[in-house]
Amino acid sequence: MPPIFFTISGNIPIKAIPDTQAHLDGHTVLAYNYNIFFDSSKTDHSQILSLEMDKIDDPDYYYGSITIEKPGHLFTYTPGDNRKLTRTEVEEVIEQLSNYRDNPNLWQIRDN
Repeated sequence: MPPIFFTISGNIPIKAIPDTQAHLDGHTVLAYNYNIFFDSSKTDHSQILSLEMDKIDDPDYYYGSITIEKPGHLFTYTPGDNRKLTRTEVEEVIEQLSNYRDNPNLWQIRDN
């Protein structure tokens, strides 16, 4: 599953990288864990994979992770060391991820 791109608070570009699991039939399942990053590659998505690997361990880009424990009801946010989302920003990220999960037609690289 590719990263998910969106903007929160009107001007913060976000890249959410879902943790997916493959089943024996080869299909992936929707993620329940998402690593949240500042999207420094916003203008050039052609370099996503290389940038992703460079930034995945960089605390300056990592906002933390969100775990969906019960879709629509229970979420856990674990903040990053150097960057943290506010409560409002976490709610916006959860709203965006929930929308993505509920609408399969969005399951492609996107940025709104």
